[in-house]
Amino acid sequence: MRVEGDVAVVGITDFAQHALGDIVFAELPAVGGRVEKGKSAAVVESVKSVSDVYAPVCGEVTEANKAVAEAPEVLNKSPYKDGWMFKVKMEDKSELNDLMDAAAYAKFAGAKK
Repeated sequence: MRVEGDVAVVGITDFAQHALGDIVFAELPAVGGRVEKGKSAAVVESVKSVSDVYAPVCGEVTEANKAVAEAPEVLNKSPYKDGWMFKVKMEDKSELNDLMDAAAYAKFAGAKK
């Protein structure tokens, strides 16, 4: 997730897309719907498995990435740029305090290899 003002841009990490393998399907949340922190907000299906994508914050979905819905392999090719999944207008930015920053996630992901 990256933050752009009061909007969270949500996707999967490079580590996650490597672990999943070739992604063949993505189900994104409906624009205008609400997601809750820690609850499933989207689903990705790969040749290996089906995985939930959990909302990192609470809020209203303001945009879903049509490119990902139409060609889910973009999640493998460009998880940080073109492969974002959905955007959420955050209700409470203090929820960000509970999340790992990029350095902490890199350490966590490295430990999982």
